[in-house]
Amino acid sequence: MQSNAASLHASVAEDFAAVNRTILDQLASRIPLVETIGQYIIESGGKRLRPLLVLLAARALGYPDETNPSGDKHIRLATLIEFMHTSTLLHDDVVDESSRRRGKATANDTWGNAPSVLVGDFLYSRSFQMMVEVGSMRIMEVLSGATCLIAEGEVQQLTNIGNADIEESDYFDTIQGKTAMLFEAASHSGAILAGASAEQEEALKLYGRYLGMAFQLIDDLLDYQGDATAMGKNVGDDLAEGKPTLPLIHAMRHGTAAQATLIRQAIAAGGLDNLDEVLAVVRETGALEYTQRRAEEMAELARAQLETLAPSAYRDSMESLTRAAVDRRV
Repeated sequence: MQSNAASLHASVAEDFAAVNRTILDQLASRIPLVETIGQYIIESGGKRLRPLLVLLAARALGYPDETNPSGDKHIRLATLIEFMHTSTLLHDDVVDESSRRRGKATANDTWGNAPSVLVGDFLYSRSFQMMVEVGSMRIMEVLSGATCLIAEGEVQQLTNIGNADIEESDYFDTIQGKTAMLFEAASHSGAILAGASAEQEEALKLYGRYLGMAFQLIDDLLDYQGDATAMGKNVGDDLAEGKPTLPLIHAMRHGTAAQATLIRQAIAAGGLDNLDEVLAVVRETGALEYTQRRAEEMAELARAQLETLAPSAYRDSMESLTRAAVDRRV
């Protein structure tokens, strides 16, 4: 996805530059450590897909229009979505005891858990301040509801760690909450801001949901076949944490009794003692191909939602995102 990032952003390049400026402005704090950690995590890379979805959804629906030609609330909305996402990354790295993200030391590894959690809280709080400035009760309703579902998704994932009995449906419930929900909130809130029709609003809500699901499925696939240097994290990190993701669930359901037992024990124990054997089972059972197919199904569902939009460069970029999400290798 990194290779075609410029083309995905091209239709909203000026907006995106404005978002980046607003991010830096909104990081301002009287406490130097807040700015230091905030800038470190914001500037440490990442695809900025969630703010991109806000911009593309709003622009695809004609925002700003002739009645509000200088409207810039989409910039503020995209920025606060990025702050929400960044705050969850800070908290996730503490919960997961992660030391690397995007090829760099995590904030908690550099400054410690307490500062990371507190700066994450600051970014969440700042996002709600900006939400008030956007001035839409509908958007506040969508985003405040999303934060609750995201938190529930994270707790659900935490309770699933080490659980080899998880069903595929439980896995999809988890990733819809912890990952797809913010994608959904981004495209949905952009549509609301632009005054979408009921049909368009529902379509863009589902577009974000399905795109987020595709994105997480590929993330989970790459944990078993990705390039550690390119990804900025180690292959097998999910297994080390005892996370029962779709490749492992499929391998347990379709492998031999011995293979299923191996994976069950690996999930329960965590760690990487049996990584090579688990990787072999994942490959032999077709788990990677299955996960890829499910991701492509989600991407196709996302693509279908775009039929409600008029042709435009913004719609084209949204369609390209559905392909990039499943074709990426990082």
